Amino acid sequence: MNKKDLQFIQDQIGYNFRNTDLLQQAFVRRSYAKEYGGEDNEILEFIGDKVLDLIVVKLLAEKYGCFIRDYEDFDPNGEFDEFSCDKNEAELTELKKKLVQKKTLADRIAILDLADYLIMGNGDVQKNINQQMSVKEDLFEAILGAVALDSNWNMEALQDVVEIMLNPDSYFDEDQEDNYVGLIQEWTLKRYGMVPWYHFEKVSQAVWYIPFDGISSSYNGSPELKHTCLLKLGNLNTIFRSFGPSKSAARKAACELAYKKLEQDNLLFSIRDEIPNPNRDDAISQLEILARRGYFSIPFYDFAQEYDNNGNPVWQCTCHIKEMAKHFFAESSSKKQAKKQAAYQMLKYTLLS
Repeated sequence: MNKKDLQFIQDQIGYNFRNTDLLQQAFVRRSYAKEYGGEDNEILEFIGDKVLDLIVVKLLAEKYGCFIRDYEDFDPNGEFDEFSCDKNEAELTELKKKLVQKKTLADRIAILDLADYLIMGNGDVQKNINQQMSVKEDLFEAILGAVALDSNWNMEALQDVVEIMLNPDSYFDEDQEDNYVGLIQEWTLKRYGMVPWYHFEKVSQAVWYIPFDGISSSYNGSPELKHTCLLKLGNLNTIFRSFGPSKSAARKAACELAYKKLEQDNLLFSIRDEIPNPNRDDAISQLEILARRGYFSIPFYDFAQEYDNNGNPVWQCTCHIKEMAKHFFAESSSKKQAKKQAAYQMLKYTLLS
């Protein structure tokens, strides 16, 4: 790894290492260490696994729980309160399982674009081991283990990194329209084929008087706004800046700022951008593409066969989509052609809706 690689990784996870050797070790597979010597990342994985459990439990407790005063307190004059939670143990267990499962961690490593930085032995390279789900999961945990050791087990730093790497709000929140971090990630990947660039800094008095050449949220000098996040989207010239009590909160605010600017400038993707060349021959597969990208459910088709006055078969097809108010009918001597025509009419309707 070179300095540019290390800086990119640190920007992606929201933590600057004092000992960058630890960060590099988090990416070293055992296969490489066996071939070339040195330490691998397996012990860091072990540490990171336990750190992840603790921080996720802490996040769940903070999101769904609070201390309350009970009228039956044993010591009504004391300052001690009881802990109450909106979720029961089984519900919390399911949420925790979802957040720390292999697929979630692997997906997050892919989204952060970190798997390609793995340092592997020749056999692993030839087998493309870095694309395996379990390997990405190991990497996620190893990075957390490295942060734990480098920060001397600083809980604030660890929680910042978990929140930034895991983006738990995307799993907590039912309204995904407000998941600006995910929306900005998706937009940048579609537009530029790369992940957004983030850079985190501690807020200082310099914020007040150093000019900022970009779009920034207002800063009122509140001591609660401890962190600032800079955000750049691919080749878009504008840099966005926002503030928050944590790095994760600052990132959310910066992404919201960027999303609303893209919306204002009519740069957001719509369903019409998904299909560059809508046409009758490909309409069936093009409708399925839109369905699998979440715009609506999978289309279904009803068929009927009749005969014309000369006794020739005539196929009738009706295309339905559950969420659409209209359905579309077509007929042809060919069952396949009738289906294509009905699908094409539905495709045109969905792209104009």
